[in-house]
Amino acid sequence: MTPIKVAVLGGSGWMGKVHTMAYQTFPHFFGPSGGTAEVAMIVEANPAAAKDLQARAPGAIITQNWQEAIADPEIDLIDICLPDSLHHEVAKAALLAGKHVYCEKPLADTAAEARELADIAREKGVITRVGHAFPCNPVHHLAKEIIDAGEIGEIKMFRGCQHVDMYGDPLAPFMWRADGTKAPTGIVGDTGSHVFSFMDFLVGRVSRLIADNLIVTPRRPVVDGVGYGEQGQLDGSEDWAEVTNPDATNLLCRFENGASGVVDFSRVATGRKFMQTYEIYGTRGSLAYTYDEVNRLRVYSNDDRTGRQGFRHIDVGPENETFRAFLPLPNFALGYNESKIIEAAEVIRSITSGQPQWPTFETGHHIAQIVDACMESSRTQAWVDIPPS
Repeated sequence: MTPIKVAVLGGSGWMGKVHTMAYQTFPHFFGPSGGTAEVAMIVEANPAAAKDLQARAPGAIITQNWQEAIADPEIDLIDICLPDSLHHEVAKAALLAGKHVYCEKPLADTAAEARELADIAREKGVITRVGHAFPCNPVHHLAKEIIDAGEIGEIKMFRGCQHVDMYGDPLAPFMWRADGTKAPTGIVGDTGSHVFSFMDFLVGRVSRLIADNLIVTPRRPVVDGVGYGEQGQLDGSEDWAEVTNPDATNLLCRFENGASGVVDFSRVATGRKFMQTYEIYGTRGSLAYTYDEVNRLRVYSNDDRTGRQGFRHIDVGPENETFRAFLPLPNFALGYNESKIIEAAEVIRSITSGQPQWPTFETGHHIAQIVDACMESSRTQAWVDIPPS
């Protein structure tokens, strides 16, 4: 089977490196029957990174021009790991060229842009995927199986959060993620979209919400060469930049199925290196998950007899086919990079089979609708309705 030729855009960044590794690695775990990939081109604006990228992907063409990747007839899949503000422009050009597109979240800055991308993709008949990797963890597929089988009854309430402290320190340096021109929705599109992906995957469409977005630290020092999660050294001579997008959000929502939701997320939760949780309450039972126990699901059932009711722990292990592809033993946790490997394998399998898999650009549109509603609601301090797709 001929490998799917991939161009990774934004190759020297965190996501670009992870995606490149995932394409190179997934056949070792899942085999070649679902297709294989060749990283044939890497696009990187920084020419100083070219030598390092060539060593990471021998044989790949290294270029500074994403238009060159889209114009190349040999490239099958455009993989977008660029700043948020470029997602719509680049994805649209790739779709119009008839390329399959795998785009990191958020899919676009607005729901209108995401809707346009989903419509073009449908017209062109190409495979699309949005980079929501967290639900790829087999533990969340177990949660979905339990929900879909009706084991916890009708879902009534969802609670979810995701917090990090990359900006917990007021002196943490400014970067593009805090720039409203490059990342217009800030933490809402960056981190909130992860929680929204769980909501879409496990509960269903959101119909309305009210949100409060906060800029906790309005100005930050500019330190050249400092990347995500790095602090840098301040000498007092730094310029200062305005933070022009949200640091944190609290919201209430309603789902189309009648369930309610309470959600919060931020990049300023001092001490929370990575906190991700959800709780789903139904009429017959409930589910609870925390990333600190990354492959464990807590399940409560009303069917247990009186005096024996309580949350039981289910550790996903090698009885799950996807888990077993990595590890033959339970309780050897799968982490974020494994989730991206699973995601890359699913993208390639979708292309070779012609069968799209969640989350497509249609899903990305719904999540963009939620992000839009958060921005509008915070601006107007009112409930906002989300129309059907």
